[in-house]
Amino acid sequence: MSDDLAFTTHYLDQLAELLPKLDRPKIAQAIGWMRSVRDAGKMIYICGNGGSASIASQMVVDIVKGASFKKKARFKMLGLTDSIATITAYANDEGYETVFVEQLKNYAEKDDLLIGISGSGNSPNVLKAIEYANSVGCKTMGLTTGEGGKLKDLVNLPLLVPSKHMGRLEDCFFILTHVLCYAFMEAD
Repeated sequence: MSDDLAFTTHYLDQLAELLPKLDRPKIAQAIGWMRSVRDAGKMIYICGNGGSASIASQMVVDIVKGASFKKKARFKMLGLTDSIATITAYANDEGYETVFVEQLKNYAEKDDLLIGISGSGNSPNVLKAIEYANSVGCKTMGLTTGEGGKLKDLVNLPLLVPSKHMGRLEDCFFILTHVLCYAFMEAD
């Protein structure tokens, strides 16, 4: 077997081993939370850095368009990762750890939902946002590693991936967000 084929096989086999380890009852609980937030007319916020920011942005698209367009019940969702001008203004003037929490202070209300994504589980800006959301009565959900990090213990609902490999973590985060979105996109 060539080195490239061996690598490909190993990577995909490792990813396939992770999928059965995702906590299906907690994923179903997350779907229920999203439904209740939507039905109450409350907001969903999401944040993350790097690849997690891209995953967060894609989830907003899937929810705001895919799970809402031509649907009787529509979602309200805001990606805290998506205003580069706002993020860089806060990062430059107040520090990068403030870029999400300061946005939340403008919007977050009791019973809204904040989803934080962090491969390490220790991103200071995500942790600060979760802490603030908890303090004002938001529900909090975290997509993170089950291998460590503070995020899993800080959120109300952790969706954990038992790996430290960033590529496979992000693969699973995308799968998790797709499950959460397609539960509504494919609903009648």
